[in-house]
Amino acid sequence: MKTKLTHVRVNVKNLRESLDWYKNKLGFIVAGTWPPEEPNYAHFESLDGAVFAIMEDMNYPSPGRFNFDVENVEILWNKIKDEVIVTEELFSTPWGSKKFTICDLDGNELGFVQEK
Repeated sequence: MKTKLTHVRVNVKNLRESLDWYKNKLGFIVAGTWPPEEPNYAHFESLDGAVFAIMEDMNYPSPGRFNFDVENVEILWNKIKDEVIVTEELFSTPWGSKKFTICDLDGNELGFVQEK
């Protein structure tokens, strides 16, 4: 299977403190946060390659997430869903993509995404 790493997320203890650190110490620029009412996730502007994001996680410290673009997410889902630990079942996102997330043997989250 060919993949393209498109998104890397690390989990943080406190989103506000972490955002302040990434912005003021490293000069990162916030591109978006989610959910709108009480964000627990933020991603930063990027040039090329994977988007870097942080997310406040109540189980901190916990593994991060790596999202990969794939050509046909439904075929992959049907092939592996009964043989892996599923974190998020296949669903359509509000921004038009389809994705699912699993855990590897060490608890790292691996998301597989098909863009529009």
